[in-house]
Amino acid sequence: MSASLRTAIGWSYTLNFLEIVANVVMALSIGLAARNSIHTWSTGIAGCILFVLVFARNQLYADATLQLFFIATSLIGWWHWYHPGVPAQTNERLITKAKAHTVAWMTVAAIIVTLIYGGLLHRFTNAYLPYVDSSVLALSVIAQCLLMQRKMETWPFWLVVNTISVALYFSRGLVVTAVLYAAYWVNACYGWWRWRKELSPQPTPVELTV
Repeated sequence: MSASLRTAIGWSYTLNFLEIVANVVMALSIGLAARNSIHTWSTGIAGCILFVLVFARNQLYADATLQLFFIATSLIGWWHWYHPGVPAQTNERLITKAKAHTVAWMTVAAIIVTLIYGGLLHRFTNAYLPYVDSSVLALSVIAQCLLMQRKMETWPFWLVVNTISVALYFSRGLVVTAVLYAAYWVNACYGWWRWRKELSPQPTPVELTV
């Protein structure tokens, strides 16, 4: 067996091991998110660090960049969940709904980012399916921002992200990751259902009387 072949096989085993460990850690984090547990943030940071290596080695540069974003926002989200910002009966931020116009401009922003970043990757790198990869990045950013604020709308965005990701990762040969993202899709449905049960009552508009 040639040295180059032994190196290739060793590299493949390393990637497979990293992919499995990264998915196990991330599955734990996502499961904790669905259960509305604050420990989702610490486990998520660990999973993102592992996925940076997995995606970078598979030429999914937008996804690798996304993990760096997740690490930063996970630290912020961790802090936010412990600081409600308004007087409350708990020390943690409550689940609420985002305003419709907020969701609308976030969606438009995601489309713009997908087109711009996808175009840059297509032109200047050897990225695999750059526009699809970029859509995962853009939509995940929105979903993560909503999750940081404990907004109910995080879950429909994660459903879209997971749907795209399953096809993307299967096409790239990341079978373990694709299967786990299919499980994440189911988990997002569960999270959506569970968060609806724990949703904080929305404030009733005050009617002014003359």
